[in-house]
Amino acid sequence: MMTRIKTSRELELMRQSGKLLATVLRTLEAAVQPGMSTKQLADIAKRELRATGGTPAFLGYYGFPDVLCVSLNEEVVHGIPSKSLIIADGDIVSMDFGVIYEGMITDSAISVIAGTGSEADKNLVTVTERSLQAGIGVLSDGVKTGDIAAAVQAVLDKGKYGIVRDLVGHGVGHQLHEDPNIPNYGHRGTGVELEAGMTVAIEPMATRGTHKVTIDHDGWTVRTADGSRSAHFEHTVLITDDGYEILTTI
Repeated sequence: MMTRIKTSRELELMRQSGKLLATVLRTLEAAVQPGMSTKQLADIAKRELRATGGTPAFLGYYGFPDVLCVSLNEEVVHGIPSKSLIIADGDIVSMDFGVIYEGMITDSAISVIAGTGSEADKNLVTVTERSLQAGIGVLSDGVKTGDIAAAVQAVLDKGKYGIVRDLVGHGVGHQLHEDPNIPNYGHRGTGVELEAGMTVAIEPMATRGTHKVTIDHDGWTVRTADGSRSAHFEHTVLITDDGYEILTTI
């Protein structure tokens, strides 16, 4: 379904959903450390969200088995938490989380480095987050998906990073994934025109290598084809008449 203009009530629910989500991600960011398993992070997310009154959006979504996606290093997105997958010093840990609050959904992701990371990985994480802010920064009534894509691409191209093409941002709100798709590369003035009152999830995924990815036998984990490290950031954002409001922040 195409993302719809949200009512004032729906937006209030999405703001609450987004605050719950941001609170959990903030807790997870502080919790990441070498020696813990990715399943421990998912368990923290489950516990924290239960305490707030929200519902996990990912659990059971097309059969996904947990509340949180945790992807390490060359895993781009959709990593399944595991007790046997232990975070090492210097790992890039990407965490993608979704929350439902009284029927309205928000979606957000962050990448952090466990312990002491390399300068190359720190730059990748920093520039990927910067590309998210660039994509958000062009939002306003009448923006086109190509405007967002071009803004993200400009930052990542300058950093000489690979831009994952097989995965995209999207509309969000009544469903976790709504139309239109929002790629992270493209041309200004092209694509679907978006209106004030719509809510979208912008989510750049960048690599230190090429754009090509593969999917593991588990049917979920997406990883870089060349084994290069990756980073992923995402916010759910409301488009306003003359700008935007980030919903997945505290």
